[in-house]
Amino acid sequence: MSMAKRTDTQSPALHAADSHDLIRVHGARENNLKDVSIEIPKRRLTVFTGVSGSGKSSLVFDTIAAESQRLINETYSAFVQGFMPTLARPEVDVLDGLTTAISVDQQRMGADPRSTVGTATDANAMLRILFSRLGKPHIGPPSAYSFNTASVRASGAITVQRGAKTKAEKATFERTGGMCTRCEGRGTVSDIDLTQLYDDSKSIAEGAFTIPGWKSDNVWTVGIYAESGFLDPNKPIRRFTKKEMQDFLYREPTKVKVNGVNLTYEGLIPKIQKSFLSKDKEAMQPHIRAFVERAVTFTVCPECDGTRLSEGARSSKIDKISIADACAMEIRDLAKWVRGLKEPSVAPLLTALQQTLDSFVEIGLGYLSLNRPAGTLSGGEAQRVKMIRHLGSSITDVTYVFDEPTIGLHPHDIQRMNDLLLRLRDKGNTVLVVEHKPEVIAIADHVVDLGPGAGTEGGTVCFEGTVEGLRAGGTVTGRHLDDRAAVKETVRKPTGALEIRGATANNLQGVDVDVPLGVLAVVTGVAGSGKSSLVHGSIPAGEGVVSVDQSPIKGSRRSNPATYTGLLEPIRKAFAKVNGVKPALFSANSEGACPTCNGAGVIYTDLAMMAGVSTPCEDCEGKRFQASVLEYHLGGRDISEVLAMSVTEAEEFFRAGEAHTPAAHRILVRLADVGLGYLSLGQPLTTLSGGERQRLKLATHMAEKGGVYVLDEPTAGLHLADVEQLLGLLDRLVDSGKSVIVVEHHQAVMAHADWIIDLGPGAGHDGGRIVFEGTPADLVAARSTLTGEHLAEYVGA
Repeated sequence: MSMAKRTDTQSPALHAADSHDLIRVHGARENNLKDVSIEIPKRRLTVFTGVSGSGKSSLVFDTIAAESQRLINETYSAFVQGFMPTLARPEVDVLDGLTTAISVDQQRMGADPRSTVGTATDANAMLRILFSRLGKPHIGPPSAYSFNTASVRASGAITVQRGAKTKAEKATFERTGGMCTRCEGRGTVSDIDLTQLYDDSKSIAEGAFTIPGWKSDNVWTVGIYAESGFLDPNKPIRRFTKKEMQDFLYREPTKVKVNGVNLTYEGLIPKIQKSFLSKDKEAMQPHIRAFVERAVTFTVCPECDGTRLSEGARSSKIDKISIADACAMEIRDLAKWVRGLKEPSVAPLLTALQQTLDSFVEIGLGYLSLNRPAGTLSGGEAQRVKMIRHLGSSITDVTYVFDEPTIGLHPHDIQRMNDLLLRLRDKGNTVLVVEHKPEVIAIADHVVDLGPGAGTEGGTVCFEGTVEGLRAGGTVTGRHLDDRAAVKETVRKPTGALEIRGATANNLQGVDVDVPLGVLAVVTGVAGSGKSSLVHGSIPAGEGVVSVDQSPIKGSRRSNPATYTGLLEPIRKAFAKVNGVKPALFSANSEGACPTCNGAGVIYTDLAMMAGVSTPCEDCEGKRFQASVLEYHLGGRDISEVLAMSVTEAEEFFRAGEAHTPAAHRILVRLADVGLGYLSLGQPLTTLSGGERQRLKLATHMAEKGGVYVLDEPTAGLHLADVEQLLGLLDRLVDSGKSVIVVEHHQAVMAHADWIIDLGPGAGHDGGRIVFEGTPADLVAARSTLTGEHLAEYVGA
């Protein structure tokens, strides 16, 4: 290949295009940002630090990434924009020098039962094409290997009109799908425990139903069974005839008239399935979710053995491996199998599939399998799965935005993540990372530290520059950057033990372990070693066990800390008692709501394909309540003023005096204990950061009565300064007589533990074994595991 030679010898003058090397932000005011103005270098790795709630995500995601996405959407025609989500322009004066932004956030993947790691990354799509070309026997097109596609056959007549002529033609339609007909591609079948639905020793009239919300005066639930005419409401259920039992449990939808109202009668089993089982369990209220977990058992589908696929799809094989076998393999093993396939006719497909599978291994997720349900991935795993499609991309000069990519990573894996971030930067991309870990901050080319505090006390840039400058800068992050917790000299003595014998959940290999009680026990190990399987799969969440997992809290813009924690209930009752009115008046979602904005505080105007506009309600001035409700006071404050208080202010307000409300005060103390004293009671949940949501959930669970607390990575989203406060909270729980079991990677928590259980030595089938049990000091002294090596390095031993 010949190349032209340059003839000019002088260095060219700076081209005008080369002067745009900065992303300029001026006057950013999104959420709690206070007129932030910064300049971010392009094609560099910039890390944004600051305490949880200081405004990092507001600046990076809600301002820079959001405006980039909005401007890209505006390049499409109005017709196309009508099908896209409408994005409002962020509150900022000037945003200059933006490039296309790709956001890789912490949002957990959808909990749809048919969504798997393979479907989320397109690996399944490529495997289906591969088997449709090479599988023996050949059973059909790629859809024949899809558990999301049902087989369909139809025939009939269609009428075709051409000009003045009308012609009837016969038509047939057939589609071969790979869905198992028994479980409909879910892999599990549900079985309902009837004893949890009703007490068969009672009659319907005596209140036999034990289903939440099914009260005897409700015509839509209990009333329709009592008055349908199919059943005797005064006969105990256990004495029903065979026909009555069939009608009671399984009758097809039938129109009936109850008290002059036309209603549809349906058997109890299909009614429960529609009312409860068709909904996302995570979105249910806690008492409804507890009922579903009691009443419904999910077992592996006996027809497809949990593979989700039809018999035909399982019968087609390549080298004695079916697509079900391929999806059940660990991805690193699947990558080796694909590498061994030599078939020129599908060479491009094999290359693309190989690159995708190798990306999994490279990013530290080789222990996953493609049939792993997407909803079971942790926040860190979900974020890395989303990175897969970007690793091999040839596109450059893109802005990649990451939200704490090291969440859920063992210290051993953080270096691998750092290498990936640097590789993306070295390809000519701008990499923006919101992060708390010192190991990631250390590799930054540029650091932006926000603060100085959280919420209203944050939202300003405290430092901008190099890592060395941050260390010397005197900010909260700079002061804590080199903090190292010391290993405990004396540890607490256990008061008992929780015995786990023969644990085999997921990759656990018959684990026997005694988890000490009455102390702070930490379960650690590399990602995928079996920590969550051991803790959540072997310690039954029931009487006396309070489990706080990583599932995100859900809430609309109408939800706030007061409604989520149950704090609003005692506050409303206190207002009602003092003023002699109904508690419902003091809810913006009930009778007290401003009629103009329906208690939202703002009026939303839909502008079709353009971003909707929200304006403060003129009637209530954004207070959300009717004017008449605001005339009622408690301790000299109306309900809107109370909801505008911070947790710290409210804790003092409800502690004594006229507003003394012990039930509200207890909840506020718990919120202050987890470091949320700066949050306002009425702040929408949608504006809280990931770390704030995690702590809000922890504060709520602390109210539950239990002797054993199981916490899954409670340091997620916490700043170095906040970890110290969390350790103090864990100590107070243990000192009050509780047992605390923590699944954690943070070395400060490990060093603070009374007892450590380390799983490994690797991930997937290389893990699932106990590699160390003992005190942190013994682990550091032994250095026999990866965790021991990193903990010894952390404490400077």
